[in-house]
Amino acid sequence: MPEYRASFDAVITFSNGGDLTVHGFRVDVPSADVDEAEIAALFVASLGLLMTESVRLSQVTIFAEPHKGTWRAAPSRRLSTATPTSPPSRWPGPSTYRRWSHG
Repeated sequence: MPEYRASFDAVITFSNGGDLTVHGFRVDVPSADVDEAEIAALFVASLGLLMTESVRLSQVTIFAEPHKGTWRAAPSRRLSTATPTSPPSRWPGPSTYRRWSHG
């Protein structure tokens, strides 16, 4: 079964001020038909970003490539309905981050 990654540029704004811009960032994704909202959620989770107000993606490319591993989110699992702008009320630590995913 092939594994997939997404490459993208992103602009993240934070509710407490400031922003972050990335170019050519890559993240493991669960399938080739992943949507931009899920890619944004995986990106935010993989970096452990807090107080994220918005995430704008551009130049999104999805391609077959073995997963490289993600520090916070299990790469082979889909995220639930949580989004970068509505994270869980309590952020889990790195070893418990799987509560965002389902089987």
